[in-house]
Amino acid sequence: MPMDASEIETLIKEALPDAKVVIRDLAGDGDHFAAEVVSESFRGKSRVQQHQLVYEALQGNMGGELHALALQTSVPE
Repeated sequence: MPMDASEIETLIKEALPDAKVVIRDLAGDGDHFAAEVVSESFRGKSRVQQHQLVYEALQGNMGGELHALALQTSVPE
């Protein structure tokens, strides 16, 4: 059973409470999403480390219930 956008957003915000999260369903199939995540938690971290924080927040759902996630991360301006 695929994840829905609100579930993805909730998991990310639980792990990164200050995050601003925008989720888009890319294919309309509930399997392919894009996420834009802006969090102070990313400051001083490499892009890979930022993405790892988001993947950890997804609690192992990446590659299972969540097939594909195009991820864009940044710190607040």
